[in-house]
Amino acid sequence: MATQTIESKVSERVPLTPEEEKVLKEGSLTDYEIQAHPREYFRAMRHGDPIHYDEKLGSWLVTRHEDIWAVQSDPVTFSVHHGYHDFQARGLQDEFRAYLREHGGGYFPDAIMSDPPYHTRIRKLMENAFTAHRVKELEPRITEVVHDLIAEVIERGDGKCDAVKDIAIPLTIRVIVEQLGLDHGMEDKISRWSVAVTAQISAMQSRETMLENAKEIADLQNYLIGKMKEREQERKEDMISDLVHAEVTNEDGTKEKLTFEEAVSLVRATLIAGNDTTATAIGNLFYVITTKPGMAEMLEEAVQDERKLNRFVEEHLRNEPPVRALSRATTREVTVNGTTIPEGAHMLLVYGSGNDDETEYPEPRKFDPTRPNLGRHVAFGGGPHRCIGLALARMEIKVAAREIVKQMKNIKLAVPQEELRYVPTVATRTLESLPITYEKREG
Repeated sequence: MATQTIESKVSERVPLTPEEEKVLKEGSLTDYEIQAHPREYFRAMRHGDPIHYDEKLGSWLVTRHEDIWAVQSDPVTFSVHHGYHDFQARGLQDEFRAYLREHGGGYFPDAIMSDPPYHTRIRKLMENAFTAHRVKELEPRITEVVHDLIAEVIERGDGKCDAVKDIAIPLTIRVIVEQLGLDHGMEDKISRWSVAVTAQISAMQSRETMLENAKEIADLQNYLIGKMKEREQERKEDMISDLVHAEVTNEDGTKEKLTFEEAVSLVRATLIAGNDTTATAIGNLFYVITTKPGMAEMLEEAVQDERKLNRFVEEHLRNEPPVRALSRATTREVTVNGTTIPEGAHMLLVYGSGNDDETEYPEPRKFDPTRPNLGRHVAFGGGPHRCIGLALARMEIKVAAREIVKQMKNIKLAVPQEELRYVPTVATRTLESLPITYEKREG
């Protein structure tokens, strides 16, 4: 069978510096230092080997913006289903699935992480819960939730907090808990559940940590199944009800619903994706405010104008994308940007590199909300799998930015920058902690 070639032109290979050659030869996304500070590694790949095979990870890394767009636009050749499910809990998959069947009410494959035409059906059944119009209606309530949480932190009166643990994580958990219709006061549990689910695609688990994480996921599923059974009996105004009772009318007039197993996977995905990556984006917002000169002032100006604030949020997502990379698997031998990838190969679309591609974004490290092509950033992915919750994520980040400016000033890092640590995962670039000091803004 002839090798398929994807429509993205072969990029010019740029001579590498000795440092870039070294990091390309020796580096891997499994290395903590590269996870924490990846840009030199990404740049070396984009310049010298844009479809790079990371041997330690066992994955092909797609690093140029144009190539990422080309791959994510072809869900047949580059399968999300195989890229995600075949590599979940790498090397420990059978034991992971068996544990959930025995202790967690069942093993429920992520229905949204699938390929067309099945994915098309699932997405259509999810869409009503995530329309931009519905999210716009939520803004006043989301603003109340965010305002109250930041006010609670400030009322402690000591002028210091952990921007990740005290604000970003509980903020996004409170919002998604309210939208789903879950119990309040569960921030610690949901935070643990989020870490456990994300770890299954991190490629960083030992058997011991996999079992610990599986226990958390079983707890999560048992909790959600209980809530879903309640909504089957009594529908409420929340996203769990939307998903349990989701229904579409087919062309022939028949109606179709999600199966209960599909609904469990989608409620779980909504809870985790709805807080984890958005919390990372808000934590990163505090990071840039405290470490990049002029950013606090730029944000203060942006919150005065809705259009400027929206563009500020988009440039923040491009500049510091919360999702580092998402996976695909090839369904046939294929050539991308001059590199031939075998059938059945695992790939990572490295969004953190694509958003930093100087051929798409001149001076990519410059924070510039006036960029004319800002809408082409890949922080939310693209193609048929473009993030379904992006309107809600944008809304939360925007509201958080506005409330930070309204209530806090003189925000500074409380520890040396080099002491900051990142969660060890390939999937996201998430700060473990961000101690800050600040002053309360009066009036």
